[in-house]
Amino acid sequence: MIDGAAAGLRKAVRMRLTAAERARYEDDGYLVRRGVLDSSEVASLREVVEDVAARVAAHAERPHAGPEMLLADGHRIQFSSRTAIQWEWRSGSREIRLLEPVTHLDARLTLLWDDPRLVAPMRDALAGGAVGPYTCKLNLKRPREGSRFPWHQDFPYWYAFAGNHARDIATAVIFLDDASTDNGAIRVLPGSHKDGPAPRDPDDATGFLADPARIDPRREVVVDAPAGAVLVLSSLLLHRSSPNTSARQRRALLLSFQPAGRPRQVELDWRPDRVRDLP
Repeated sequence: MIDGAAAGLRKAVRMRLTAAERARYEDDGYLVRRGVLDSSEVASLREVVEDVAARVAAHAERPHAGPEMLLADGHRIQFSSRTAIQWEWRSGSREIRLLEPVTHLDARLTLLWDDPRLVAPMRDALAGGAVGPYTCKLNLKRPREGSRFPWHQDFPYWYAFAGNHARDIATAVIFLDDASTDNGAIRVLPGSHKDGPAPRDPDDATGFLADPARIDPRREVVVDAPAGAVLVLSSLLLHRSSPNTSARQRRALLLSFQPAGRPRQVELDWRPDRVRDLP
């Protein structure tokens, strides 16, 4: 057992960010690691998330399954299976675009929180201390239907729950399909995390999106990433995603980590009034 523990420790150390990766993350606010998961692991996770999505959708269709409401921007959200279901934006669609939280819906997803290939680099992204879960999502951009998402930071959404602790959260995006421009790639504004909370769009009914008039789109970088890659993303980095106009899937699991010992998002109160303190 001692030899096994030592081997596990050595493996975790190898998974830590290199000095060059740490410098890149600090400068850019994001980092892509390719080949983190092999093809068999990706295939297995695809099966898991499709099973989860099918079960959640079937349960949500039952009478009295859970309340459904319109958000301020007119998009539909439903609470069922102890998760928030964001349905696709097209009128009448019953395709799921996002589930949050998601790892509690399958034990194989829960194991990801302890995977050293995720935990070790996230420790470095969050200044080196022990880390724990904050929230998690399944993002589905279905062929020719997956919708775009405008410029935003994760920070204001999390600030409404966690206040200034939102600065101490970062996300590992696990790509389950090759992501490119035509199937809804994530687009980032390198270095934007250094400017702190971004001015929000005065025309946005939700009050959380970034003001596109204050963003230089020429600085945008498309994150082309193969299946099995992991994107590490700062909570303050400006990013968006394009629609899926292709015939291909673009599925991703998002695990957001924070310093260990802090409450998860589901344990906190939603206080959208807090964002009035932000630009």
